Amino acid sequence: MKGFRNADAPYSITYDTRPGSEGYLKELDAARADSNIDYFHLHRAYGCIRTWFDAHGPRRQHVANKFYGYLFESVRVIWYEAPKGLDSTTLFTRLNVGKIPLTDAELFKALLLSRSRGGAGKTDRSHEIAAQWDSIERDLQHPDVWAFVADEASAENPTRINLLLDTIAGGPQGRARPRFHTFDVLRQMMEQGEPSDVWNRVVELHAMVLGWYENRDHYHKIGYLVAVGERFSDLVALADGETKSGFGAILDGRICDTLDLTPSEVAALGYESDTHKDKYARVLLLMNVETVRRQNDSSERYPFRTHRSDTWSLEHIHAQNAELLTKTEQWKEWLRLHREALLDLPSIEKHSRDKFLRRIDDVGDQIDRQVFQDLARDVTIAFTLANGSTAASSHSVHSLSNLALLASGHNNSALNNAVFEVKRRRILELDRKRAYIPICTRQVFLKYYTDADAQQVHFWGTRDREAYLNAILSRAGGVGAYLKPEVPLS
Repeated sequence: MKGFRNADAPYSITYDTRPGSEGYLKELDAARADSNIDYFHLHRAYGCIRTWFDAHGPRRQHVANKFYGYLFESVRVIWYEAPKGLDSTTLFTRLNVGKIPLTDAELFKALLLSRSRGGAGKTDRSHEIAAQWDSIERDLQHPDVWAFVADEASAENPTRINLLLDTIAGGPQGRARPRFHTFDVLRQMMEQGEPSDVWNRVVELHAMVLGWYENRDHYHKIGYLVAVGERFSDLVALADGETKSGFGAILDGRICDTLDLTPSEVAALGYESDTHKDKYARVLLLMNVETVRRQNDSSERYPFRTHRSDTWSLEHIHAQNAELLTKTEQWKEWLRLHREALLDLPSIEKHSRDKFLRRIDDVGDQIDRQVFQDLARDVTIAFTLANGSTAASSHSVHSLSNLALLASGHNNSALNNAVFEVKRRRILELDRKRAYIPICTRQVFLKYYTDADAQQVHFWGTRDREAYLNAILSRAGGVGAYLKPEVPLS
């Protein structure tokens, strides 16, 4: 349209409720694009259109002329004359629900603004509400704000204010929710009362979200709960009528319920059970969240935005199961990674190191399952014995004291089944590249939890595991405050 205006084409758009958008269309100033949600989308649409035209190169004008012809010769307007006494907005909604793919938020906004224009003796609030709507949507579009309150289902909705509207409307969640349920409920609420009553509740929920976001404790606790499946609407119901401290206590109780474990049960969890894997993931996520939350002198927050965008896996800190690798490429990669680690391992005798290096080099391309498994077993034992330890039991390998969170995209099968030193080197490499590594995972591989006099940088031994598990169970720095008390034996 901007191009048509420059060509003096008699074409323009007038907005009845948003005159500012009409003015912005005349200039499409990039500097003002972020000042209003409508301007933002208008400018992005203009950018896409211009890119499309520019892609035609020398034929750009020809394509524009054809488009101009279609616009003025083929576009038709459907005009439906509403009978007298019938509300045109209600009629439009009834005729188009299910035909035009509008969201609940878009339908509700149109109805709200039309009912807020005032009448005899009433103030026109439509411009004020439209500005508030844009402000709320802009706040909820902030990735960090959105990530800590929106569950996965809500996160897929491009219109963020829907989260608040759905909460007010109540009703079934997920796929069980009828289409346009939110709009239907809110329309009935406006018919039974004042439109401003419904809108004021939206404004209150928006303020509540920002209040939670600004409160360091609430941000982290709510973000954790939402990350493990708690619904925003349920949290709103829990906060109703509560003081800040009272709501904080309720959040603590809900976090405790998500774990439902005693300290001894945490220590006894088994990796082989899918149920236990879920518990492991929750304990480790909470450990990372709490570690960041308790840094009161820091402005750092746990990045739920990053957490949502990645797929997270339980990573063995020191693995002893190279036999799970079944492909030639995986065997070669495992040997390559461990060869590099052997070169820098200070506590292994030179004779033994050279022996292993020759065995790895001699394998070459003639590797098979048995050759790999024999060599991988001996290399793993060498790393274990160099630490002065014995091979860990199956439970010890798969216990919480040997697990950490890591994004699935940061590893592969060979690395998953590698010993501690190989993984430590990989973590340092990722850290240098500024990849996101959960704070506790970084601290594990930097030996943060182990006393200085017991540290052996290249190994993950019994004392390391004990120190790590104690840190997790700690009430002061770990998740201990959210664990159930032990039941005394009778």
